[in-house]
This record gives sequence, C-alpha cells and structure tokens, in this order.
Amino acid sequence: MLLAEARERTLRLIDGVSETDLERVHDPLMSPLAWDLGHIAAFEDLWVSREAGLDQLRPGLAAVYDADETPRSDRGDLPYLRPADALDYLDAVRERALASLDRVSAFVGEMLVHHEHQHNETMLQTLQLAEPGVYEPRRRRPSGRAATGTLEVAAGPFQMGDDGHGFAYDNERSRHEVELPAFRIDRAPVTAAAFGDFVAEGGYRRRELWTREGWALREREGWERPLYWTDDGRVRRFDRVVALEPELPVMHVSWFEADAFARWRGARLPSEAEWEKAARLAGAEPGNLDQLDFGPGPAGPFLGDCWEWTASEFRAYPGFRAFPYREYSEVFFDSGYRVLRGASWATRPRVARATFRNWDHPHRRQIFAGFRCVEESR
Repeated sequence: MLLAEARERTLRLIDGVSETDLERVHDPLMSPLAWDLGHIAAFEDLWVSREAGLDQLRPGLAAVYDADETPRSDRGDLPYLRPADALDYLDAVRERALASLDRVSAFVGEMLVHHEHQHNETMLQTLQLAEPGVYEPRRRRPSGRAATGTLEVAAGPFQMGDDGHGFAYDNERSRHEVELPAFRIDRAPVTAAAFGDFVAEGGYRRRELWTREGWALREREGWERPLYWTDDGRVRRFDRVVALEPELPVMHVSWFEADAFARWRGARLPSEAEWEKAARLAGAEPGNLDQLDFGPGPAGPFLGDCWEWTASEFRAYPGFRAFPYREYSEVFFDSGYRVLRGASWATRPRVARATFRNWDHPHRRQIFAGFRCVEESR
C-alpha cells in the first residue's frame, strides 16, 4: 500500500538519528526534523478529517504545523511535538486514515503520499546541512559515464502541462499550447568538472557574468564555489569529505551561480517550456532517484540526479484554478521564485514527472539542484 510504503521510508531515513538531533535546528533555513514529522501527521490529520467529516485528532496543533503561517526560521521556537510524541501522532493519524479510506477521495489519498515523499527530500536537505556525524548513510559509488553533446529541438508548438488524466498539482495545469523557436539544449546537466573550470577561471570574480542582485549576494556571502565544495578540490557529502567526481552533476548551486556559469559559457538557462519540450523529446530512462543511493549518478537524463534551475519565474498557467487549497501554489506566484524542473536523487519516483514544477528563491543553495544550458540553434 502506498501510504504504508511512504511511512516506512520516512522512518527509515531517520533511523539512527539521535533524539537530540531530531529536535535540533541544524540550519536556520530548515525546520527541526521533529517538526517535519509532526507536520506530516498534522497534514494527514487535516485532510482525512475534512474528507471523512471527522474532528481532527489534535486541532490545537494546527498553528504549529501550518507551513504557510510559520516560516522555517521560526519553527525551532514553536511548541512542536518532540520525537516520541510526533511518532505517536503519526501512528494515531494513520490508524484513523486507514479506517476512513472509503471516505477519502483518490486525489487526496495520492496527495498525502506525495506530501510525505516531498518532506522526505526536505529532511534529507536538513541532514546534509547538519554537522558531520549526525547522519552517516552508506553511499554507493555510481557507475556509468556522463552524457555529452546537445539535443536539437525543432521550432514549433507543443502542449505544455499535465494532460488531466492522472494525479498532478494545480500548478501543472491547465495544459496549453506553447510556440517555441528552435534551440539546442545540453543532453546532461553541467558536470562538476565543467563547473570546476568556471571556478578555476575566475567565474566568481567576474562581475560582468552576474546579475546585479547575484553579484551583491556573492560579495555579501563570500561565495567562491558551490556549497559543500572545499578549497582543495573536495566535497562534503553528509558525514564524509570526498574527492569531487568529475562526471557527476554539479549540485548545491543557486540560480545566480547557474546563470553566471551559462553567461560564461556563452549560453543561457532554459525556460521551463524549453526544458519540458526537450524532456519529452528525449524520452529516456530516468537517472538516479529514490534516495537510498544518497547521491547522484553521472550527469545525463532529464529526470533524476539533480533538480535543474530554469530561467522562468514561478507563475500560473493559463486557466489555472487553485485546487484543493491555494496555499500549495497560488500564494507563491509572481513573487520572484524561480522554477526548477526534473528531479534529484532524493526524489521519490512517484513525484518525478516531466510536468512537475518545483520552485524556490534564486539564492537558495541547500537544494539538490544543478542546471543544464541552452544555446540558440545555428
């Protein structure tokens, strides 16, 4: 059963993390892991109660776990449930959910699975930000080689967005026709080796490559290389500092860093329409997904390994209708967020699809995100 499998994964990911580390704020960008556990339970409690016509089990926790009303930077100060109580709440809510499934719509049931999957990835971001020793996963060394070259995409229209036949979030709809000129897009996200050349050739010191906001941020934050890269050519992955693997996609770069690299190369970031059209054309098997390799494989497919920044701001599609609640998408439209497409190694396969739209602030680096570039067709 999908709900049971999602819960099994949540518990597996925190297995071995101490109670102290579950409660701790590891970085102001992220919630305490115990907050995430309680939020998963509260979200399920809310929607099962609505669908089944029941009172919530813990209505007094609604404000604590309202993601829209409680910014991540404030969550460590909230009276959130400590680990043992959060786990008990998860169990109690799930027991009632299973008893009420005949009154829960298929959409909401799938939304609960997606929601838990998505919080798993957020929790892995937190665990990567934590100090070495908090989390010690076993990383399997990836095999294969990075893809090379570019994919030619012909000019013409295509139908963008979800077709309305399966589960999708409101921001993936309505499907609409988009006309695009011809372009060439990288067959793989930018690799660590390629981004290393940008670093070595002074890309972080060349003002002309950066937007005004990006340059000001780079100076203020002292960025010299991607997050987790060391100055001696290594990278931290959870509890270990290892040599950079040149064929892997560069990750943990902001939109500003991705945009500067593209300018340095004489290219640009794709729009999300270009990305989606190319992803459908490529039609390849997905890359590394599903979390348990704890890292990406060699750069290549459009789905998997790393999220990919696009040039597009997060906006509503024509015919958009908020469903089943406006706080999932609508409150974020036209607010400067940039769209990420694809999926990362930390994404569950059920979430990875060509129409899925992720989004975040352009300065964020904790996401498992890289990018690929586009050039104009000759």
